[in-house]
Amino acid sequence: MKNYKAVFDGKGLLAEYENGELVYLRSDYQPAERSELKAPMIIRDIEPYKNMIDGKMITSRSQHRDLLRAHNCVEVGNETMKTTIEPTKTVDRKKILHQQLSDMSDRQANKILKQIKKSAPL
Repeated sequence: MKNYKAVFDGKGLLAEYENGELVYLRSDYQPAERSELKAPMIIRDIEPYKNMIDGKMITSRSQHRDLLRAHNCVEVGNETMKTTIEPTKTVDRKKILHQQLSDMSDRQANKILKQIKKSAPL
């Protein structure tokens, strides 16, 4: 069984591959002109701003990082989430009901019992 791959562009069929080998290439194909040097990623420096903690001007990323570190601050959106799952507490329904009934007066308990008797079918 042959492994076949066809590559199309805006003009139609550009190339065909069988078993990983190029078997057809359109005659008018010209690869894009590029330098063989890899392009570095450049991040420009931040715009100067007046910080809200002490009012001084911050003019570089390193000053910004130092300010955050010195005042134990975190940029919103860049914080690391620390999720800790608390173990679920087992609920002892008998203890809860016993506690609720012991906190209740006789009048309140009798009122609840009357409501239960009215709503319960015979």
